[in-house]
Amino acid sequence: MPVLVFACVILLVSNGARSSWGLFLPEMTQARGWSRETFSFAVAVQNIVWGTGAMLLGAMADRWGAMRTLMLGAVFYVAGFLGMAVATTGTALSLTGGVLVGLGIGGTAFGIVFAAVGKLVPPERRTWAFGIGTAAGSFGQFLFLPSTAEAIRAFGWQGAVYGHAIVVALILLLALGIRGDREAGARAAGSSTLGEALREAVGDRSFHLLFWGYFVCGLQVVFIGLHLPAYLADKGMPLSLGAQAIAIVGLFNVIGCLSAGWLGVRLSKKWLLAGIYVARSVVMIAFLLAPLSVWSVWLFAAAMGLFWLSTVPLTTGLVGQVYGVRHLGLLGGVIFFGHQIGSFLGAWLGGRIFDMTGSYDWAWILVIAFGAFAAVMHAPIDQRPIAQRAPVPA
Repeated sequence: MPVLVFACVILLVSNGARSSWGLFLPEMTQARGWSRETFSFAVAVQNIVWGTGAMLLGAMADRWGAMRTLMLGAVFYVAGFLGMAVATTGTALSLTGGVLVGLGIGGTAFGIVFAAVGKLVPPERRTWAFGIGTAAGSFGQFLFLPSTAEAIRAFGWQGAVYGHAIVVALILLLALGIRGDREAGARAAGSSTLGEALREAVGDRSFHLLFWGYFVCGLQVVFIGLHLPAYLADKGMPLSLGAQAIAIVGLFNVIGCLSAGWLGVRLSKKWLLAGIYVARSVVMIAFLLAPLSVWSVWLFAAAMGLFWLSTVPLTTGLVGQVYGVRHLGLLGGVIFFGHQIGSFLGAWLGGRIFDMTGSYDWAWILVIAFGAFAAVMHAPIDQRPIAQRAPVPA
């Protein structure tokens, strides 16, 4: 299936490039004299713009096709990295690494790619395909983290940022392999217009439950991905260990995503999701209670990796299962906006709490508690296709 191959490589590049931001935090803040909150706020802006862009660009992909949308996203992504390399103020960083990179990720990440794949893959293989795509994105994280750490060591953080821009530019060519999704979407069953599809989904309680459950996913993964390297450095661990940890997360999430895609075809998606959120919190509690060592960090990263982005194929598959794939770009984008609200808080609050208290302790407690909240949100979700039932008022 050629489209899935191109989709996987795009996600490998897009997700890999965005996953290394935690390595730039100590380097850029020291070089520019910024606080951690300044850098964290730029990443928070990036995530909220990513979420907003995913909705708008998702609607664009549904109407005009994913190929054009991916190319536009790649242009934003490259421009953001180039601007970030020369940013000297917090405002400039928020505009380049925040707004432009956020739009770039929104146009090249899971939402746009899966909207196309979901229309081109048979329903019985859809969640499986989403699992493979998410695994590819996680493998990108595994590849980019050590290579970024080495690039920073060899060429400085600015050289590493320019390197990211060059690699991301490859998406302009890879997008040529994503074709036919607009025509397939036009043939799919579902509401005839974007407005009708959105009103139908927003009028259903399960849509809101998915939204707030995904909010927790963003909160957890962005907090850990951005602040774990700095947390370990504060404890006297080398920066390279933080890079290794996030890379191990990505490697083990390949297993987690493939497993989630396989299980999502066979078992209840909502209960799998509830279990993932609880498992994440349990892993974090164990990590914080255990004596900190290189081995405890590696074990934490491996365990967390099994559940890291495993929510993505299940959540996207559930949206397609309940609301159809004709407008999956838009509806998946709206749900993903909830993820990015959580990402905003995970990025910004982590830095804010550290600057206020001098540690990440309360941030960890908050992130752990939200895991239970997410599990509760998923329990009442009605997984039946909305076309086969009367909507439950939101």
